[in-house]
Amino acid sequence: MLRSLVMILFWLSWAIPLYAQVTAIRFSRLISMRGAPLVDAVVVVEGTRIKAVGQGDATVPTGARVLDLRPLVGLPGLVDVHTHMSFYWDRAPGTTPWSRLGTFATPVLVFLAQENVRRTLEAGITTVRDLGSVDYADIALRDLINRGAMIGPRMFVAGAGLHISSYPIRPGYSEPDPGRADGAAGVLYAARQQIAAGADWIKMYGSTGSDQDITGFQTFTLDEMRAAVAVAHQAGKRIAIHSYGPDGARDAVAAGANSVEHATDMDDATITAMSQAGVFYVPTVNHNLYYVEHRNEYGYDDAVVKRLSEYRQRNLATLRKAIQARVQIAMGSDAVFTGFGENARELEAFIEAGMTPEAALRTATVNGATLLGLANEIGAVAPGFYADLIAVDGNPLDDIRAVSRRTLWVMKDGAVVVDRRKMK
Repeated sequence: MLRSLVMILFWLSWAIPLYAQVTAIRFSRLISMRGAPLVDAVVVVEGTRIKAVGQGDATVPTGARVLDLRPLVGLPGLVDVHTHMSFYWDRAPGTTPWSRLGTFATPVLVFLAQENVRRTLEAGITTVRDLGSVDYADIALRDLINRGAMIGPRMFVAGAGLHISSYPIRPGYSEPDPGRADGAAGVLYAARQQIAAGADWIKMYGSTGSDQDITGFQTFTLDEMRAAVAVAHQAGKRIAIHSYGPDGARDAVAAGANSVEHATDMDDATITAMSQAGVFYVPTVNHNLYYVEHRNEYGYDDAVVKRLSEYRQRNLATLRKAIQARVQIAMGSDAVFTGFGENARELEAFIEAGMTPEAALRTATVNGATLLGLANEIGAVAPGFYADLIAVDGNPLDDIRAVSRRTLWVMKDGAVVVDRRKMK
């Protein structure tokens, strides 16, 4: 009995500070995304929220627990608006990542996908929009994280992406496909199914293109896209439309999509329409560089590598035009399989396309938060915002790789979830 009482008091001694004690976090510099960077910055956290932001010893509250992260630089937790967290590869001998997709029972997949979740957090990503999963594993991951049963980034999920019929029905076989949709009526039904399953977003594959396929042929018609947009918006949801090529992107913008993914070779009229309508562009430029760098895992030969590299250059060219037209751009890694942990390297592509480091950081903070409808909750370090913070080695305003490759410490909802300072 006495031992049980001692154990209870021990755990309470840890739990009480977690929820009641004020914590002051010190950075050599803070890039809050709200005004100029602060030197000798102090971020005061209470519970899951930021209470105050200041500078110097005088702003540390009396009795506060102090986490001194100097000389590291602080930023808000990053937002990755295009992931596939349930795409997991177990590296089984003789397999490639794509050959293992859909081969795990859903409970096993959800358990194994914790590796993807962990690597994403280690990259400084505290919020993701997940655009397509296997057997609604994304919804399970989101719910487990939200209830504290799994540590991971805050997730907004799309369930099954809507796609046209691409294979024949086989007599005698039952193959329920919750994302399969043809015609406006079919789209209405499939989109409503995703919302009923618990999706936060609707994802629609408006063109061909994925993996080593870079064709980009439009699939859904404008009327079908409008049907999906109508369902999403009527339910208070948002919709992302995938298009590797320009035609699907043009109609996605005309249909009223909230974001267009990939969208290479868009013409000036489409880019102008995006800018005027406030449609977000999520270019996922470095996704194909990831495939090239991991070619051995995927079994890609020189011809595939050449094709992917050429596509990436066209993707960059389109992004440059979008930057000039002041299109709203959000960072999406399109992370799959072994790409988790490399999420923020998309920012390096944005610098390559001509963005300043500050503008690139906005795509992964303020812009990502705005796209998700959370502009007053995440994406900045300010009073009342969620206590999502990262600390990086170096000044990302001088070298973006401080964020994309040297994130050492991560806090989400006021709890430290990654601390790799001793590994530096």
